[in-house]
Amino acid sequence: MSALVYAAICSADGYVEDATGDFQWAAPDDEVHAYVNDLERSIGTYLYGRRMYETMAYWDTATDLPPVPQDYAEVWRAADKIVYSRTLAATTTQRTRLEREFDPEAVRRLKETSATDLSIGGAELGGQALTAGLVDEIHLILVPTAVGGGKRALPDGLTTPLTLVGTRSFRSGFVHLHYTVG
Repeated sequence: MSALVYAAICSADGYVEDATGDFQWAAPDDEVHAYVNDLERSIGTYLYGRRMYETMAYWDTATDLPPVPQDYAEVWRAADKIVYSRTLAATTTQRTRLEREFDPEAVRRLKETSATDLSIGGAELGGQALTAGLVDEIHLILVPTAVGGGKRALPDGLTTPLTLVGTRSFRSGFVHLHYTVG
């Protein structure tokens, strides 16, 4: 059975976007980006909500990138993607299918049959998967800034035990926290 991994880059106070919807403050340097690339190599399928998909679609056609972002683009392009959206007319990236509803039972079946790990991206969709008890691992990459409000990395009301299995500090002050769920 594959693992469902929720990963987020968030402020030290737990937000993936600030109150204005901005997340430019979360841009990783090459050291952090290369580390994320390595974390993502085991992912065979990305599960996204519409907004996260629209942000990540950049990687499908990005060219003339420096080596570390180019590596990420190749990792991303090699994986399948499933986008959950009631409003998106069609997908625009390779290896991508559109689902109208997030179905926890379908995700459970996907976990049981997938030969590779799955990643769920976006705070809203990730929150739904966490609440449904589908997420096996959480990777939080904390940015050394507090934004005071916005979109939370973890959903309000979530209560579940987390076991810390690893940490990594970076020269930039970013910190990676790796948890298993349950």
